Amino acid sequence: MLRVLLFVATNFAILTVLWIVLSITGLSAQTGPGLLIMALVFGFGGSMISLFMSKWLAKRSMGVQIIEQPQTPFEQWLFEVVRRQSELSGIRMPEVGIFDQPDPNAFATGWNRNDALVAVSTGLLQHMNRDEVEAVVGHEISHVANGDMVTLALIQGVLNTFVIVLARVIGGIVDSAMRGNNDQGGVGIGYFVVSIIAEIVLGFLASIIVMWFSRYREFRADAGGAKLAGREQMIAALRALQRVHEPQDLPAGEFAAFGISGNIGDGLKKLFASHPPLEERIAALEAARV
Repeated sequence: MLRVLLFVATNFAILTVLWIVLSITGLSAQTGPGLLIMALVFGFGGSMISLFMSKWLAKRSMGVQIIEQPQTPFEQWLFEVVRRQSELSGIRMPEVGIFDQPDPNAFATGWNRNDALVAVSTGLLQHMNRDEVEAVVGHEISHVANGDMVTLALIQGVLNTFVIVLARVIGGIVDSAMRGNNDQGGVGIGYFVVSIIAEIVLGFLASIIVMWFSRYREFRADAGGAKLAGREQMIAALRALQRVHEPQDLPAGEFAAFGISGNIGDGLKKLFASHPPLEERIAALEAARV
């Protein structure tokens, strides 16, 4: 909750600074407070709504089958692994689920660390042994314990708000410069054209920042999985992922950043990748003292 309050305060601070910029440039008289309200609702609000609905969306869009009462020895084992690791991490036990996907993958989601979901794919269970599965579960439990889902959503919300307002600030400045002495108040077509272009460009830059954080948190989650299940088991799990030809993103785009693996791409695509290369993650674990 403290993290949410801090980010909300940051968001309002950014809005205050942007309002000062609007006032200095004279755009506040043209846009009024409506621009800031729109930015807050569509930027920050949309991100938070997605966070609060994340578990519901995951269950329905990915067909996650929740294990309410374990029916098989394997389900009982998986349930117990999640329970034990959650206790060691100091969080309430997440819901445990399985979803049908041939690629080995897993994800964690939820609006806070004590109301989360950890799900593994059928492909993960087929391609990995129990030690490796336990390490993957530890990786996802670490995401939950670190509050990664909340932080990622809040960063996205703050950046969305900034992009919406700053794009219109740029649009207003350029439009005013284009009209020069013919400026009779209001905004011209240049404002709308430049605002759209600026929002696209700034949106790409914001995505790079969000994906950088997503890659950074993967290293932290790997380290957490190593502590919970053992470094060798975590490395073995990542090597098992390497053996799979070109691991794919999770089917639902909004959950791609939450998976244990994803399609890395090359060149500039790496800037927009939610996961660092597996060889870098393995090297980081091998170099660390766990």
